[in-house]
Amino acid sequence: MNSESVYSGKLRIRVCGLLEEQEKLLLVKIHSPVSNSEVWIPPGGGVNFGESLKEALKREFQEETNLEIKVGELLHISELIEPPFHAMEFYFSVKAIKGDAELGSDPEHSKDDQLLKELRFFTHDELSKLSCSPAFIIKDYWNGLKGTYSLK
Repeated sequence: MNSESVYSGKLRIRVCGLLEEQEKLLLVKIHSPVSNSEVWIPPGGGVNFGESLKEALKREFQEETNLEIKVGELLHISELIEPPFHAMEFYFSVKAIKGDAELGSDPEHSKDDQLLKELRFFTHDELSKLSCSPAFIIKDYWNGLKGTYSLK
């Protein structure tokens, strides 16, 4: 399955979780269809029709990280418009309540076409040296990010 064809040409609603443990943030390395390069992002993904943001985040986090989570407050909303891609992204604080963090898979893709490459916790200093998206994770997250919006 071609990643670009799955995600392009339509509005996609995404939900992501910001899991911080011992002053480190959990991120997944993916091959981004938007930039066609590898980038570190918070775990998360698309919201299915009829699914709440929090339900979608719990499902996506389980699929990608093997962690059962409790969803906290909404911290950030951003809009990505980079034709042919358009996404509204909702970022929540999350807490791990069960499981051990390990890289999962995305059921939207075959085994040979997985976007997920790696899973790891990063300190703020480590994050500043990475290709990380969206930019607010490096710029604003560690400065008490709460209720921020980056809409185009």
